[in-house]
Amino acid sequence: MEYRKLGRSGLTISQLSLGGWTTFGGLVKDAQVVHDIVTTAYEQGINFFDIADIYARGESERMMGEVLKEFPRHTLVISSKVFWPMSDDVNDRGLSRKHIMESIDKSLQRIGTDYLDMYFCHRYDAETPLLEMMRAMDDLIHQGKVLYWGTSEWTPEQIQNALDLAEKYHLYPPSVEQPEYHLLTRKKMEAGIIDKAREAGLGLVTFSPLASGLLTGKYDDGLPEGARLTRINWLRNEVMSEERLEKVRAMKAIADDLGISRAQLAIAWCLREPSVSSVITGATRLEQLESNLQAAEVVLSPDVLQALDTLFPVD
Repeated sequence: MEYRKLGRSGLTISQLSLGGWTTFGGLVKDAQVVHDIVTTAYEQGINFFDIADIYARGESERMMGEVLKEFPRHTLVISSKVFWPMSDDVNDRGLSRKHIMESIDKSLQRIGTDYLDMYFCHRYDAETPLLEMMRAMDDLIHQGKVLYWGTSEWTPEQIQNALDLAEKYHLYPPSVEQPEYHLLTRKKMEAGIIDKAREAGLGLVTFSPLASGLLTGKYDDGLPEGARLTRINWLRNEVMSEERLEKVRAMKAIADDLGISRAQLAIAWCLREPSVSSVITGATRLEQLESNLQAAEVVLSPDVLQALDTLFPVD
């Protein structure tokens, strides 16, 4: 496993990381399976584990935390997130000071740790003053509950506004952005986020490198029983289209020439971007994790990168 700096911060994280979105507590409820996947990830050099309170309404934090507490805390980089509604209560959502302060304690309790290495604002909250949110994050850092705070799926303009306020009011600025990034979703990252991250020294930890499994080829001939996009309707409607499937089918020839799977090719493509600190992967089976880990060893030639650019242009 190789390790990269989180932007210009002093934090070092594994270039591949393990996340709990839609998997642990959701598609995977067997504690032994979760234990095997998380333990193997750790043993293979992954030190960054990404969770969120909204993932399976806290179950992902609980299940991953149960395994992570078996390892020395100083060897782990653990993140969680806050924003999405956790109940029907009007204040149990968003980035108000109230919700942030209450959510961090609940996440820490579920995970079983005294602090988070990274705490993400899971989306931008237009209904809460940005300065209110930033003062809350700054306070959490001063309290020792959070070491670095970050954003997820924010625009370059929103990130810059946060940086400006941090400088003006002497607050801790965001250190990391977590965007979606894969061969089928390139424009937002490559048309602004990468430049902003380089300019501001932000780390980038990207999610969904396989487009929720679409880039693996498992949906080439339809919806296999038990697959993620078969079971999660809203995600299928968001991700899947015949045009995308045609590109994924054409991608097979490139992967075959390299002697690797399409999943490994897709992850290796994300890793080729030097501004990316870590690519967050997911797994419902141990075999998936083991296959994904092999992507870190793949080096893509200029010819291969050009072929992928042609097949998956920035649109």
